[in-house]
Amino acid sequence: MEVSRVTKERTRESHFTHYISNTYAKMLRNPSYKYFLLILGAPVNLTVLLFHLSCRKNDVYHTLLEETHHELLESGYMEQLIEETRDQLLSKQQFFKQNISTEQTEREAHKIAKARFQEELTESTNRKLLLNGQQRLSYAETFASCIQNRAFLLLSFIPGILMYLLIFLYSSPYVKYVFERLLMSLLVIMGVSVLVFTILHLSPMNPAANILGETATEDQIANFNRIYGLDQSYLSQLWNNIKGIATFDLGKSFAGNEQVTATIARKFPITFTLTMISLLMSMIIAIPVGIISAMKRNSFWDYTFMFIALIGLSIPSFWQGLIFILNFSIKLHWLPATYNPQNWLSIIMPTIVLGTGLTASVARMTRSSTLEVINEDYIITAKAKGLSKRQVLWRHAVRNAMIPIITVIGLQFGGMLGGSAVTEKVFNISGIGSYIVDKQFIPDIPSIMGGVVYTAITISLINVIIDILYAFFDPRIRTRMKQY
Repeated sequence: MEVSRVTKERTRESHFTHYISNTYAKMLRNPSYKYFLLILGAPVNLTVLLFHLSCRKNDVYHTLLEETHHELLESGYMEQLIEETRDQLLSKQQFFKQNISTEQTEREAHKIAKARFQEELTESTNRKLLLNGQQRLSYAETFASCIQNRAFLLLSFIPGILMYLLIFLYSSPYVKYVFERLLMSLLVIMGVSVLVFTILHLSPMNPAANILGETATEDQIANFNRIYGLDQSYLSQLWNNIKGIATFDLGKSFAGNEQVTATIARKFPITFTLTMISLLMSMIIAIPVGIISAMKRNSFWDYTFMFIALIGLSIPSFWQGLIFILNFSIKLHWLPATYNPQNWLSIIMPTIVLGTGLTASVARMTRSSTLEVINEDYIITAKAKGLSKRQVLWRHAVRNAMIPIITVIGLQFGGMLGGSAVTEKVFNISGIGSYIVDKQFIPDIPSIMGGVVYTAITISLINVIIDILYAFFDPRIRTRMKQY
């Protein structure tokens, strides 16, 4: 029993090290991960490299390389290459009527011949290795042999913990897929931060003069700029703002002297809640409407639904909001005209106004996407197999039509979240959209930076979720995830 337990432990350990070494070799072939792998595990990789260089001295490849090099030199192959190259260069010069010195021609001939000799040397050595059934010792193989040693694996774990974490991350296709999307989102957020700050920094508006007024003296303006760091260089101000975004500490706003992060934390949930409710409402209404229109193409219901969707796309949100207030609040007294957190009825009209455009877009996209899918060969095959109309629709048609629908929802969500300022202004909602609009005319740099960047973070995270949904609905994406 004891021998069996030890054997099982050794087998598990062997599988574990084999798993690490295989993933390590794959990452070395991937340019996107290769340098991160080498940098994060620098101490371990340096040790393996030194061991690899010492082992290469006894490597059969280098022995064959020296033998082949000696054979080619003895056969006069180098001289033959130089002579052939010289003749080719002279023929070329004669054809193009070029006047080039003999010394320059000789140098060029030797350079080209040397490169061709090196190519032939490598190819000949590889052919010999292949004929002998041997293989060149690679760096990845050296790493694999090193981690087979339990002592090396344990000693390398602490200095190479980041490298091993990256290896485990790469080994799981789904985790790697999410990680890459999060990394791209981080780059987008950094780009948004730099772009927004640069635009505000280059703005001709003077925050100190706008806040202190026309009667402010030069000393007062200079003191204001000193307090808020506006007298520093562009790079210093940019670094302070990016650091503040990362640490959730953007300091105080120029106007109102309020903590920017606390204010955004208070206002952002209102806008996010309004957007999410509008999104859910749109999906619940638009997807069934689009499917019905596609299945009943050119019918009364199809024309009616698409006509309503066209109206929804054409109506400006501010006009729609004012019409709603005029009819449902002032005339009928059904709903409150302004938003009140204590009254859930007050969120109905803003939700409908904000979600009208998305509902229309998703309905039209669902219809067109479903129409495109239901004429595919696999739908005809499913019908021929005897599946019911409902099974064909939900198992095959709708599932395959969801990819473009998800794309539209993700894009429109970003537009809703970023463009909610108009709806918030109409219904007097103290959200992040109206907050950014109020601050941009000063311009209140910390407030605008915080509002825009945290909104961009939310949109980026939603896009990551959209990418994950792609993989959930489309098996082709899951297959590609496992291949790279």
